[in-house]
Amino acid sequence: MLQSVKTVFLLAVVLTVSQLFADGDVDHQEVRRLTQSGKILPLTELLRSVQENRPGRVIEVELERKGRLYLYEIEILDDQGVVWEYKLDAVTGDILELEVED
Repeated sequence: MLQSVKTVFLLAVVLTVSQLFADGDVDHQEVRRLTQSGKILPLTELLRSVQENRPGRVIEVELERKGRLYLYEIEILDDQGVVWEYKLDAVTGDILELEVED
């Protein structure tokens, strides 16, 4: 019985910790919670920064979690028809990567 309790407890700890470092897309409810709590910057602020850097039409936005890091991936279509993909730190707003999409 004691062994079963230890096993269940250990499994619960592992599952909880793995969720802290899980990678993947963040749903809209989580985005709202993170923004309202001040843990990430509002998307409008980041879009303004990206548009100042490279004017164009926003064609895709995703918030992803990589371990403990939240990343916004923003795709911009410029006037020449080139798609630019920005990866920004959702906490600081820093541009981490900028590349042309194929």
